[in-house]
Amino acid sequence: MQASTDLPLWAWAVFGVIVLILLAIDLFATTSDRAESRRWALGWSVVWIGTGLAFSGVVWWLKDFSAAGEYLAVFLLEKSLSLDNLFVFLVIFGSLGIVKRYQHKALFWGIIGALVFRGIFIFAGAAALERFHWLVYVFAAILAYAAWQTLRKDPTAQDENNKALGWLSKHLPVSERTHDGKFVARENGKRVLTSLAVALIAIELSDIMFAVDSIAAALSMTHDTFVLYSANIFAVLGLRALYLLLANMIRDWPYLHYGIAAVLAFTAVKLLLDGFVEITIWLSLIVIVGAITTAILASERAKRRRGQSG
Repeated sequence: MQASTDLPLWAWAVFGVIVLILLAIDLFATTSDRAESRRWALGWSVVWIGTGLAFSGVVWWLKDFSAAGEYLAVFLLEKSLSLDNLFVFLVIFGSLGIVKRYQHKALFWGIIGALVFRGIFIFAGAAALERFHWLVYVFAAILAYAAWQTLRKDPTAQDENNKALGWLSKHLPVSERTHDGKFVARENGKRVLTSLAVALIAIELSDIMFAVDSIAAALSMTHDTFVLYSANIFAVLGLRALYLLLANMIRDWPYLHYGIAAVLAFTAVKLLLDGFVEITIWLSLIVIVGAITTAILASERAKRRRGQSG
């Protein structure tokens, strides 16, 4: 496993400019009247996934072929685990009655928050692992527990998120209205948070919880902070389009959580065996893609059988 390596300041600066440009493109794209269409979501999902995969070439140029492989593994890992987030988004928006034309705004600012919090977790986690190797066992235990929880629980029934939404509504001045997509509004002379603001807070809190698992899993692939952070950014950037594309499909994938559980369990084992048995990054890629693809194909097959029997 590659340790954390430094890049020149100019490389980080250029990367930061690229990310800002991509965020601006993402924001501009969703102002279109077509931003709610399935064709729009499919097109932009392809663009963002393609951009994320293509950036592996930049990593190869800046570092080496091995780092490019690690980037691809982390990118595909985070993209796969992000599918679990989509279930949560469905529950949050459904519980609060947020219509599609306002969902993209909450998701955009949720992504901004995710970039900040994941950056903190990545740099802190990589530094901690380099200094305290025993933390490997802590992260492996977190991943194993997350795999077990994912395996045994129906991800479409997120009771914890409903409880969180209830707590936020009880302890904050909240309006049940969206007020034309605003986060803060006035009602009866008082400032209140709109239901869209509550959705944003819930999304941020859920992403922090998911980040603990996903960053621990990513650290099983590499400790290189640039690889970790860039792969996370490109995995998160296309999440809005992917959500709009899969929102009506993901509930029909009853076996998806088995694939996600398999990926989490694999990364836990990889962390534990690091230093004793070499699990190559290319084998990791095969396991990640294979587990998620198998789960989706099995779900689609089950759906077709239900359709034929009905």
